[in-house]
Amino acid sequence: MNLRTRTFAALAGAAIIFGACQAATPSGGATGGGGLDGALVKRADIKIEVVTHGQAIDGFWGVVRNGVKAGASDMGVTVNYNAPAAETDMPAMSALIDAAVAKKPTGLVVSIPNPDALSPAIKKAIDAGIPVVSMNSGSDVFKSLGILAHVGQTEFEAGLGAGQRFKDAGVVNPRCFNQEVANQALTLRCNGFFEGLGIDGTDKILTGKISDPADMQAKMTAAIQADPTIDGILTLGPSVAGPALAAVAASGKPIHLATFDLNADVLTAIKDGKMDFAIDQQQFLQGYLPIVILTNYAETKNLPTGDGTGLIMTGPGFVTADNAADVIALSAKGLR
Repeated sequence: MNLRTRTFAALAGAAIIFGACQAATPSGGATGGGGLDGALVKRADIKIEVVTHGQAIDGFWGVVRNGVKAGASDMGVTVNYNAPAAETDMPAMSALIDAAVAKKPTGLVVSIPNPDALSPAIKKAIDAGIPVVSMNSGSDVFKSLGILAHVGQTEFEAGLGAGQRFKDAGVVNPRCFNQEVANQALTLRCNGFFEGLGIDGTDKILTGKISDPADMQAKMTAAIQADPTIDGILTLGPSVAGPALAAVAASGKPIHLATFDLNADVLTAIKDGKMDFAIDQQQFLQGYLPIVILTNYAETKNLPTGDGTGLIMTGPGFVTADNAADVIALSAKGLR
């Protein structure tokens, strides 16, 4: 969800590859919960694999990994976290899922940014009898894949809420910036956004690469210069919020700005009145809850049903100037 320079992106990829070579990272070991009398398995024997499309070194996904680590510690189970070197590298992510399945873990946690690319690997896990919980992206497809539960937010509805807030603010000519066009969740965010505004957004989507913030800023600057009536921009992650803040500031125009997800810069901008709001999907819980769910499922076969289908919502919530200050300290500690 992740501002990088080119050098940082390279280092991030290297860090994840290195981390993939380490056993059980992060791990709670046997120091957490002691397990349940009469449970089907001991917690010390539970091993859970986590594969997401976002690197743990990244700001957003670092909070997810903190949630995973806390879940491992609290449950007293072993958890291994992996991600591809690039968020859009679905072949690499599929290979990581295959490698996780080969370890025959007690459970598997996956994000599903591209169902077409990842479904075969996920189905291999399910066919192998490995319980799977999805998180973050995949709320619209998890049930059809046979996944036990999904922890996250429904992306269309989150975008819808953002659009409705912009409509209430009087925005009539917005743009939605998609930094990862292959990610179905981001497409749903833009679609919901324009639905909430009650407008056709076909020609109002800007695109760029998450690894090139300078180019993202340049594209937003060019769009504002080409159409002076643009009065709102929604970004789909804090990686784009920084370039958007710079582009809007340089324009000198009163453009409404909002983003999905949080980081320190986003929260400060909201507190200072430079950004209207951020949509908070509480990604710490997206890392934490699947570990708790799979641990309890392994022990007792208990499984929360969420909304009745297995969808367990962590968002959307909205951070505004009224509550941004309260969230800043938690964000600094990697908990929000």
